[in-house]
Amino acid sequence: MTLFQFLWSFIRRHRRNYVLAAMMLVSISVLTVWIPRQVGYLIDQLASHQADASVLIRELGWLLLAGITIYFLRVGWRIQLFTASYQLGVELRTRLYQKLCLQSGAFFDQQKTGDLMAMGTNDADAIELAAGEAALAGFDGSVTFGLVIGMMLTGVDWRLALAALLPFPLMAFAFRRITHHVHDASKASLDSFSALNEQVQESLAGVRTIRALGLEQRNAEQFSALASAARESSYQAQRWEAAYEPAVGLSLTVAGFMTLATGGWLVWQHEITIGALTSFSMYLGQLIWPMFAAGWVLALLERGKAAWKRLEPILNAELQVKDNGTLTTLPAPALSMQHLQFTYPSQQTPALQDLSLEIRAGQTIGIAGPTGAGKSTLVRLLLRQYEVQQGQILWGGQALSSYQLDALRKQLNWVAQEPFLFSASVAENIALAAPGASQAQIERAATLASVHEDILRFPQGYQTPVGERGITLSGGQRQRVAIARALLTDSALLILDDALSAVDTATETQILQHLRHLRQQHPSRTMIIISHRLSALAEADQILVMKNGKIHEQGNHDSLLQQDGWYASQWRYQQLEASLDAA
Repeated sequence: MTLFQFLWSFIRRHRRNYVLAAMMLVSISVLTVWIPRQVGYLIDQLASHQADASVLIRELGWLLLAGITIYFLRVGWRIQLFTASYQLGVELRTRLYQKLCLQSGAFFDQQKTGDLMAMGTNDADAIELAAGEAALAGFDGSVTFGLVIGMMLTGVDWRLALAALLPFPLMAFAFRRITHHVHDASKASLDSFSALNEQVQESLAGVRTIRALGLEQRNAEQFSALASAARESSYQAQRWEAAYEPAVGLSLTVAGFMTLATGGWLVWQHEITIGALTSFSMYLGQLIWPMFAAGWVLALLERGKAAWKRLEPILNAELQVKDNGTLTTLPAPALSMQHLQFTYPSQQTPALQDLSLEIRAGQTIGIAGPTGAGKSTLVRLLLRQYEVQQGQILWGGQALSSYQLDALRKQLNWVAQEPFLFSASVAENIALAAPGASQAQIERAATLASVHEDILRFPQGYQTPVGERGITLSGGQRQRVAIARALLTDSALLILDDALSAVDTATETQILQHLRHLRQQHPSRTMIIISHRLSALAEADQILVMKNGKIHEQGNHDSLLQQDGWYASQWRYQQLEASLDAA
């Protein structure tokens, strides 16, 4: 879909606003064109001594009334126009936000956050201007131009009109050349702003890392270079947009010269009156707005087209994880993974290779293995953040894709190693998925996650703001708040993806005890615990050791120790390390 097709569909949906604004603009144009003719008529009446004081007062009254009417009509069309065009901005940003919320991890692997944010600001603004000011200014300018030229040709003298229009083809040629440069410069300007936005977003998100590594100066230099590039690209865009004005000014100057020369000769020959020449000169002055409007509209449209080329692929991007399932009720999570094969789009080495696994409902599964073994990839496939490429995952005998995404994810609770907390209170973060939870329920979940006592020591207790990304909390506190958030909802499958890595051993033991008690109360709840600390997996019903995307070892804690493989080696090392720390 082109920008014009998109704008036309929007205008049709909001035609009432646009029709009312167009009717007001036509009325303005008619009155504007009527004024010079009336002035010329009045001058001729005065020059021939045919108008007395009463006629003069009456005609001036009509001119004043026309001016007042034009004023109110201009206010009215702006209200109608901007009511609609601002709605376009709302619709565009809402559509972009909803699209981004539905996209999978693979999409965001290929996109930059700052670039997406720029699309919701600068790019949406550019399209909004194209739908608003450009559309109506183009209509107004076209109507005014047509009426003025018509009055010049039929209402005054066609010879004067032809003489005045001689330089206009040259202006059209200049507009064509300038428009091409405006489009390229506008695209470069939007791209530069996106790069600058991405730099700011990354710098603010990683400001503590930048300070810790002493990279402030280098980061400031990078920002300065990007800011300079954005300034230069914006300057080039404005410079080319400004080129419309000299083209209009030169053309109208030549047209004015031709009008005076031709009109003076015709007045000298008594073929037209001074009043007619005055009217024509006023009409020529009224062409200033349509000509400037043409340049302004072309600049806005080219900027809008450049923005649409960036935004349209995102709005129309296919969802890589499609929500085509029809089942809304999920049974107890008996999971079957059959010959899973998965490779990330940017990688060549498979993250999972021919992986098969059976998990009975109510089991606790532990997953261990070295970094890059494919543990988190398996979780992402379970969460349907990515689509299975080969093989299949069954839940209760049905493929995951058979279930509606919303229904599936309501039965899943996932706590990542680096959980995300929002800029809200501790209580609001815990109750994120259950906003109607009572204070008692929130505190119970926090107790199960062994963070209740920590929260009570905060200045405002559960109402303490945690700051952006939970920055005011320690890593262990953030993890435990996220665990409390997961435990507050009654989901069928709980996944802890190395979610105990930042807590001490004693707290880890306490949390695991609470989870065991919770499992006894909900025997059908299935748990998957991923951890580098093997003590967190020791009591799991089944433990998997993954290497290179495959299951390398499998069994319970005792059987894996007897196998004397990777698990047994890591267990002995971690036990020795713990005894040395205790000493």
